[in-house]
Amino acid sequence: MTAPKDHDAYIAAAPEPLRPLLADLRAQLARTLPDAEEIIAYNMPGFGFGKTVIAGYAAFSKQCGLYLSNAAIAAHADEIAASGLKATKTGVTFSPAKPIPDALVAKLALSSRKALGL
Repeated sequence: MTAPKDHDAYIAAAPEPLRPLLADLRAQLARTLPDAEEIIAYNMPGFGFGKTVIAGYAAFSKQCGLYLSNAAIAAHADEIAASGLKATKTGVTFSPAKPIPDALVAKLALSSRKALGL
């Protein structure tokens, strides 16, 4: 995928089965972080202020990822695991078969914002 110019272009270029997940994630992040800007950083869409990314998202061939501060991932590791999702230090992966719950997205985004002091 080439560098996207905006969130719409990124979602349109993603694999078709993942587009609804990305659109839902974008909407959930916009509701959770209403004063944050839609930004493109590291060739991924995200929400933040200036060059500081609170939450970013990405599509791969068969799954999506939500990327946040490592403090947010650590603070909600048990909930991530209880949802049956995999986490790395800074991200959570999910798929159409096992989407990320909206409530978890909100908790993670708000936790990431707090950890970043925004």
